[in-house]
Amino acid sequence: MRRLILAAAALTAGILSAAAGPPGSDVYNPATRIICVDVDGQTRPAVCQTTASRLDGRDDICRCPVGRRVDAPVCASGERPPPTSRAFNRARQLASGDGSLVGDLYRGRPMCVAPRNR
Repeated sequence: MRRLILAAAALTAGILSAAAGPPGSDVYNPATRIICVDVDGQTRPAVCQTTASRLDGRDDICRCPVGRRVDAPVCASGERPPPTSRAFNRARQLASGDGSLVGDLYRGRPMCVAPRNR
């Protein structure tokens, strides 16, 4: 009986750690958001479906009716996105060619986006 309880506890711990996501990700504060980048580098609204939970801040499914679907990092606390300009839009359009802005910089600042409003 004791072995069965220990096996069940180990299985539960494994399932919970797998459900938490990849290492370094925070379920309650996602590190990236989906944005849509148009051909000229401007952002367009993404259409996202989210869970009904107020605790889980992740988007379940996002699609871009206009533009390319791109993963963008969320700005850290106290950090602001770079101001929008023609030069920034051009840089964002070029950097988003691989489908991600994570790790990309514009004038030494990350190309981050504001966190999602709840």
